[in-house]
Amino acid sequence: MESEPLTDTTGPNQDETKTESSEFEKNQERYQALISTFTHEKGWRQKEAYIEYGGSWWTQFVLEGCLHAQEFFQARPNHFFVCSYPKTGTTWLKALTFAIVNRSRFADTSNPLLKRNPHELVPYIEFDVSSFPQVDVLNDKGNNTLFSTHIPHELLPVSVLTSRCKLVYIWRDPKDTFISLWTFLNKARAELGPVNNLEESFDMFCRGLSWYGPYLDHVLGYWKAYQENPDKNSFLKYEFMSADPLPYVKKLAEFMGFGFTPEEEEKGVAENVVKLCSFETLKNLEVNKGEKERENSAALYANSAFFRKGEVGDWSNYLTPEMAARIDGIMDEKFKDTGLLEHGQSPVLDLYAPSVSSIL
Repeated sequence: MESEPLTDTTGPNQDETKTESSEFEKNQERYQALISTFTHEKGWRQKEAYIEYGGSWWTQFVLEGCLHAQEFFQARPNHFFVCSYPKTGTTWLKALTFAIVNRSRFADTSNPLLKRNPHELVPYIEFDVSSFPQVDVLNDKGNNTLFSTHIPHELLPVSVLTSRCKLVYIWRDPKDTFISLWTFLNKARAELGPVNNLEESFDMFCRGLSWYGPYLDHVLGYWKAYQENPDKNSFLKYEFMSADPLPYVKKLAEFMGFGFTPEEEEKGVAENVVKLCSFETLKNLEVNKGEKERENSAALYANSAFFRKGEVGDWSNYLTPEMAARIDGIMDEKFKDTGLLEHGQSPVLDLYAPSVSSIL
């Protein structure tokens, strides 16, 4: 279904960022003209179209930022990227990577994570970089090496794919991913119209018609990159990490080039990182309560929207057995003979029990 692209309902107030985002703005009309030629479909909201580009579906605002990142973003060898599909553990992984990299810069009592939402500290290349270049971490080029993205692997900027920077990807059971995404979209502040009911949204998700979707193709793209180059790419599963985060945090730090020293091991520094970044700690911070929002941006979501239950298996409270069987069948067929479903399993870590030690 063709429709006019949306330009001013899914993004920030352009007046607020006009001076700072001039580099993006002078190219924005060109992006919009190009996007107007792409296929548009009804999205999960009445007033928000999904636009097809590169085999994935996008909202207007995010696609403009993606095109800008593809054209202008320059990755450096010391950059590190948190990569994910929305609502698969992004907030948690951002907090962990920030705490790992900056543990020697800040005392436990002065860590910025105690005062700011993780999304402020690890910026997205497809919208923070383009629309909010005034954000302090983007201007702290000497210390900021962390970035994040939901962009599918095959559509990442060339510099990200070809430089010596590293990427970590986290994925999650598609049933919990869907529920977390659907409940999250219902918390938006903007007047985008109501979200489709659960059954209609679920059908669209299963058919691949979802934000940054199809989800399973998104996962598979990063899985293939990990298989081809494990020195550059790391691949994590949310359920395994939430069951026993400490060994995964240590492995993540090592992969990032910030492994914990024997002295730090003795002092329990890794344990402190896990505790600081836990669901209980971050959700209960003042900055992540109520209607508080991140600084230096026109936020569509309050900080509290990024912290829901922190449970594995919550999908069982929403989906019927038939719905669960449908999506499990799609996943089994998609990932058959890829080795992905077996990745990371062990008698100790392959636990599928509810946990509140992590963040949606």
